[in-house]
Parts: sequence; structure tokens; C-alpha cells
Amino acid sequence: MAAAWGLSLTAATQRAVTPWPRGRLLAASLGPQARREASSSSPEAGEGQIRLTDSCVQRLLEITEGSEFLRLQVEGGGCSGFQYKFSLDTVINPDDRVFEQGGARVVVDSDSLAFVKGAQVDFSQELIRSSFQVLNNPQAQQGCSCGSSFSIKL
Repeated sequence: MAAAWGLSLTAATQRAVTPWPRGRLLAASLGPQARREASSSSPEAGEGQIRLTDSCVQRLLEITEGSEFLRLQVEGGGCSGFQYKFSLDTVINPDDRVFEQGGARVVVDSDSLAFVKGAQVDFSQELIRSSFQVLNNPQAQQGCSCGSSFSIKL
């Protein structure tokens, strides 16, 4: 019964999400989560860097194949003004910035980077869902109660 429930939950979740034109869509959310230490290949991540938690690196290594990486984008929407979108992609554009840690890569376009610089990307696994999410975003002023959107500091 639990396996059937898990499959129906996944199918319902996929129907409720509009697919990205590039890559496979992954569940995404922003929420007040416990702070997690990021593993880093450099001694200190700079202000414009995106840091990856150990759980993010581990999950990306499990799900990516070959030249695939996690793309993080910020777009207008949600009840607070902006929302995070995650997808697996294989094309790096000229305006993209690549953040690599432990063999896992996260790519952010220059427009989106202005909204997430200094943040952490995490992978959270809970009883009813698992998702990549942005934590400790210094550019975000507040998030909505549902955890899917944020407003920026002015």
C-alpha cells in the first residue's frame, strides 16, 4: 500500500507542475529550514558564490549522468514576488555561472545570480517529499508561509 501511495503522490505532484522547456523539472521550495553546514572545496565562499550542502552534493552525484547539472533559476511569481526553479540541464550558456563542489555542479544564469548570491543550495528529504531548496539567502527579505516564494531586499 505504501508503494502505491508513493507512486500516486509522485504522479499528482508531476501533474501539478508545469514542465521547463530545458531539462527535467525537479521539485523546488524555499522554506525556513534548519541551517546546514556547506562543504566547500575552497576555504571560504565569497559573497557572489553559491554554496552546496553535503546532502545537495550527494543527491546530485546520485541523479546526474555525464554532463548533467542542476540549474537554479529565479523567476517572478508566487505570493511574495519571486520563486526558485530547479531543473536538470546539459547546456551551459555564455551568461551562466558554474558552481562546482565535490564533483556536483549547480549553474545559475547572471540575472538569477543577483537574487541568490551568497545562498546555499540544499537537498531536503522529508516523509512526504524531497526537494532541492535555497537556504540562507542573504538577498531575500522574507518568504511566504507555503515556502515557495520570496521577496527581495530593496
